Amino acid sequence: MGPLLLTAFLFLLALSAVSPASVGNPEDYTADEAERTATENIVFDDYRGKGCVDDSGFVYKLGERFYPGHSNCPCQCTEDGPVCDQPECPKLHPKCTKVEHNGCCPECKEVKNFCEYRGKTYKILQEFKPSACEWCRCEPNNEVHCVVSDCAVPECVNPVYEPEQCCPICKNGPNCFAGTTIIPAGIEVKVDDCTICRCHNGDWWKPAQCLRRECLNGQTLS
Repeated sequence: MGPLLLTAFLFLLALSAVSPASVGNPEDYTADEAERTATENIVFDDYRGKGCVDDSGFVYKLGERFYPGHSNCPCQCTEDGPVCDQPECPKLHPKCTKVEHNGCCPECKEVKNFCEYRGKTYKILQEFKPSACEWCRCEPNNEVHCVVSDCAVPECVNPVYEPEQCCPICKNGPNCFAGTTIIPAGIEVKVDDCTICRCHNGDWWKPAQCLRRECLNGQTLS
């Protein structure tokens, strides 16, 4: 093989070793280069000292007032950027039930003007009795104040509660126990053939005073 043929053979062998993917497409290269060049040449607008831009991209002139999207308080465009109002908002009423946020500060539009007690509602200053022993009133601060009746101690051992009545009563008057028998107070009571009992004066809770006499066949011996 002559020197010329050997050189041609080696050149073809070198070309076959090169991958087609490694050879760049001139057209693609030109497009990528053009895109990079265009990006590098983009000039973003600088509004510093000229205007203000809000969260949505709107541009405002110097001195113009606008409302940013995240706040209900107005802002004014200055050379140093937006200057927004930050007022000291009044505190909302603790019983406020409806609040509106239309302005810079939240506003209370409805205040609770009633009381809730045991599942029921009452007007301010309304008086009511939830039970026979309770007297209640709905106070201006929307809280319920109640007073429970203080019942006197009944003077009997078998008091009863009447409907719609708070304190127990002695329907049969004062009494006391003589053993297991209830006897009225104020008189002597013969509980059996040989025993006479009487309640203590004012001390109904004490057992009755009883006097036993000698008996024979149910007859009292004098």
